[in-house]
Amino acid sequence: MYFYDETGSQLFEQITHLPEYYLTRTEMHLLETIAKELSQELRNCDIIEFGSGDCKKISILFDEIPDEYQENIRYLPMDISESAIQQSAAILTQRYPNLTIQGIVADFITQLSVLPKQRKKILCFLGSTIGNFSIKDATNFLRKLRELMQPEDLLLIGFDLVKDKDIIENAYNDSENITSQFNKNILNVINDILETNFQQVDFNHQAFFNKQHSRIEMHLKATRNLVIPCPHHSSDITIQKNETIHTENSYKFTNEDITTIADEAHLSIQKRYTDKNKWFTVVLFKKPREDPI
Repeated sequence: MYFYDETGSQLFEQITHLPEYYLTRTEMHLLETIAKELSQELRNCDIIEFGSGDCKKISILFDEIPDEYQENIRYLPMDISESAIQQSAAILTQRYPNLTIQGIVADFITQLSVLPKQRKKILCFLGSTIGNFSIKDATNFLRKLRELMQPEDLLLIGFDLVKDKDIIENAYNDSENITSQFNKNILNVINDILETNFQQVDFNHQAFFNKQHSRIEMHLKATRNLVIPCPHHSSDITIQKNETIHTENSYKFTNEDITTIADEAHLSIQKRYTDKNKWFTVVLFKKPREDPI
């Protein structure tokens, strides 16, 4: 979550438009089909989006809701970045004036209890954010979501699929170095929190596919030996040249992985939407009417 201060949110928005970053455009194309098929479900419900960021993906769903039904829809974007919620809410309010928007600035990993439970819910976890979890952690998170759900609720999750290594790595090593800026910006966030003086110039961006763990790893590699004073720590932070700070994992899934997660989380897969290249899939889950004993 420390990537997503205001600057980080803006940089990530730029990343989603890069030619190498296939994830957003592929998912949005799939959502166009999904929105049409689910149009009858988009009535008298709460649409909750975890890690909402900008509003372009969720707008695809709203475009399928007739104006006269929008006043009975409540959209609850849940994100750690208050600025991202405010910006997307301003855009959505102008575009869909009958829509009720209630932003929630919170960590969806630990603060799911703040979500309303009274009405039918459509839960959206898009952008392959599920990839920040290992299979074990993804399963545990989906179990928590299942506890919030009623049998009539829907859960939409975007999964980035395992594919050619070069395609994956290029998405995190773009030619304009926007991902590098995004990765290094985390140092500014940490400086604000810990009153340290990390300098971006002292680190190089690294992103590579770890086949053994089926994940992209992002690192910041030190270009020289560093001693970083930290007033909230008993000693200085020492980093050796070529040592790395491991900033992010982005797991890539097989269809078998997704089935395993669903089975172990006791959720039912209703449908999978996959692009023709088989690079990305959006899965529609429901809660079975009979919970496991």
